[in-house]
Amino acid sequence: MPALEQGRYVEVDGIRTFYVQAGDGHPVLLIHGAAPGACSRVNWKLNIDPLAAARLSVYAFDQPGFGHTANPDDYSLEYRVAHARAFADSLGLERFHLVGNSVGAYIAARLGLEDPRVGRLVLVSSSVLAPKGSADANAMATSHSEELREFTPSRDRVRAMTMKTLFKTELVSEELVQERFAMSSGPRFEAQLKRRDAPPPRPIVDQLRDLRTKTLILWGGNDRGAAVEPALLLFKLIPNAELHVFDRCGHWVQWDQADRFNRLVADFLT
Repeated sequence: MPALEQGRYVEVDGIRTFYVQAGDGHPVLLIHGAAPGACSRVNWKLNIDPLAAARLSVYAFDQPGFGHTANPDDYSLEYRVAHARAFADSLGLERFHLVGNSVGAYIAARLGLEDPRVGRLVLVSSSVLAPKGSADANAMATSHSEELREFTPSRDRVRAMTMKTLFKTELVSEELVQERFAMSSGPRFEAQLKRRDAPPPRPIVDQLRDLRTKTLILWGGNDRGAAVEPALLLFKLIPNAELHVFDRCGHWVQWDQADRFNRLVADFLT
């Protein structure tokens, strides 16, 4: 049975936390972003089983207030960093790699700086993490963030949002729209509203020069929310980093360029 058809729960800091596990090898945690509908089964749908087949032990979990994980009392990004660390604790992991997309890349980088158990990092399309670029790049990131912040769930809005997330619009199936709609409604929408009032993430740009883990940066050349310019600045800032920029690719590199993403990540982590 494919891993996505299965799911498990673990208690993490008093929060019933959902995750998908597949494969047997060096552990790798997949950390989704923060857009409406974000969760392990949607964001990493095309990656969990291929990475598991590459002899990695894959753990894709839903952050507090996302997917099938319960809503927390604390909606700050700082708490989601602490929850990710506690999730690894709950599994008893002594060493692990991290793959983070968008806001998830910020969480991954924080752990890379603070947790000695982290092996390698894969950072995907994150204007939250990257240094600020030009006025145009900043305006793009701000507009994208504000648009997501004001989102209210409906199938039509989810479809429009997903058409901007992905470059390959043929991937925007009714199944994907329904999955993102379900994961952006009800308690998940309540959590989204509460995140609006949470404090902003602690800036870590000045600390990234101290990152000692080998790092792979993946970016979409056609991302409508995160310009390529900050990716280049991030690459120049992080020691031991390599950068791949994909044409015909939006914010979800792991979807638009799934086969290439899976090969690059597997080769980098194994």
